[in-house]
Amino acid sequence: MRSTVTARGQTVVPAEIRKHFRLSTSDSLEWLLEDNVIRVIPVARDVITAFRGRGRGDATQRLLIERKKDRAQE
Repeated sequence: MRSTVTARGQTVVPAEIRKHFRLSTSDSLEWLLEDNVIRVIPVARDVITAFRGRGRGDATQRLLIERKKDRAQE
């Protein structure tokens, strides 16, 4: 799937992706630059929803690691 970037830096999220991730007009996307790759990640409105489904054990440790990565990218 492709989309075009406008002169104002805007782009459209393809309908198939919006449906798959249940994105609506008020949802946020996080853009990550990793080496020469752009990753776009939907951000849940509340942290409980965002964390749900990641229950592989050691949740606190994984959360601290993710927060450390976030701070390093700021």
